[in-house]
Amino acid sequence: MATSTDTLRTIDAASGALAERPGRWLDGWNAENTEQWEARGRAIAKRNLGWSIFAEFLGFVIWQLWSVVVVMLPAAGFALTSGEQFWLISLPTLVGATLRIPYTFAVARFGGRNWTMVSAGLLLIPAILLGIVVQHPDLPFGVLLLVAALGGVGGGNFASSMANITYFFPQKEKGWALGLNAAGGNLGAAVAQFTVPIVVTLGAAGTLNLSLAGWLWVPLILLAMWGAWRFMNNLSTAKTDFAGVAAALREKHLWIMAFLYIGTFGSFIGFAGVFPKLIADQFPEFSTLSIGTASVGLAFLGALTGSLARPYGGKLADRIGGARMTIAAFTLMIAATVAVILTLPLRSFWLFLGLFLVLFAATGIGNGATYRMIPSIFAARGAAMAGSEHAVSTQRQGAAAVGIISAVGAYGGFLIPQVLNASQATTGHYDAAFWGFVVAYAVMATVTAVIYLIPRASLDRRIV
Repeated sequence: MATSTDTLRTIDAASGALAERPGRWLDGWNAENTEQWEARGRAIAKRNLGWSIFAEFLGFVIWQLWSVVVVMLPAAGFALTSGEQFWLISLPTLVGATLRIPYTFAVARFGGRNWTMVSAGLLLIPAILLGIVVQHPDLPFGVLLLVAALGGVGGGNFASSMANITYFFPQKEKGWALGLNAAGGNLGAAVAQFTVPIVVTLGAAGTLNLSLAGWLWVPLILLAMWGAWRFMNNLSTAKTDFAGVAAALREKHLWIMAFLYIGTFGSFIGFAGVFPKLIADQFPEFSTLSIGTASVGLAFLGALTGSLARPYGGKLADRIGGARMTIAAFTLMIAATVAVILTLPLRSFWLFLGLFLVLFAATGIGNGATYRMIPSIFAARGAAMAGSEHAVSTQRQGAAAVGIISAVGAYGGFLIPQVLNASQATTGHYDAAFWGFVVAYAVMATVTAVIYLIPRASLDRRIV
């Protein structure tokens, strides 16, 4: 990277601080500088946010692609057991959750623009390979499992995208920007589940063009790479706060919130992935509905509902408190899950769908509420420790905690399908799994109430 003054181009003459170097690197970025922000910063930040959302959206698409492809594999000639199908659904989530940790640090190491191009480019591998392997029903299951696992790279995009956008916006606008970024990404799961059944059956005359489930996204991925290259920026001021990360890892509230996020986001992404299979298993006649020459599934409504509900969870948490809203979300999740168990014997698809949409809405609300709790908790910790000496500020710890919590919470997306798989394999139905989820949600609601609704000295006697 050239650093001599003759390579610098001043962008913000008023502040005299913001300058661009080759490779679209920006020096002197400070979103908290009102003069810089109003003059050029806001426009730059919004441009980067737009392309970040698009790239992250495609990441979620690829991450959740196998959830809808799996239920179509038998019609394409694949002989898979139910357990094998559950593994194809859950393994991408496991890989994606694990990748969120290194992806969180990649932005500061390589630059937000550069890493967006790379992380979007990596999506080409699972998309293209999926388009190839679904044409060969005789392939060993291990090959399918490997290609599905590669789809996990899409799950890592969330962490790097959120970390990148954090650097671009001032504190007062971070919530809005991160909320848009998260919601835009989450919608990828719904779009994949809605679009793929239509595309692979449209004009197929009773057959499946299943390879299109992968090839469909290649032009959009290339567009995201070009957009990042052409319009996004790298910030030289974006640095990985290793001290903040180390301090956050020692903070017990990080692990408590990670546990709660497994219940909210983990349930959202887990149920989003498994919902097409649940419908196919319980109500096969409603797995796809024919509209002309195309077929459409209704499973996408779950991911769509959860995605759209997420911002409202954050807004409601702002009004009544994150802990109260999180408890309300878990309570609604318990009620919806119990209702699903009790009404399944009625064999009513529309009741089943309606109750699951309530469950998805509750997970979305819980996602927004728990995320809102994180800065409140660390602010309370900072106030409680105001009179003591500590090497790393609680604000820095809170910023580091967000990425770690999002990674740990995503592991719930692996647990949900595997618990359902174990329940079906041992009992022949899903009731035991659903009752297990009810118990888990009750424990999480209790933990939230006991720790964050009772004033404590460690939290400056605040109710979070």
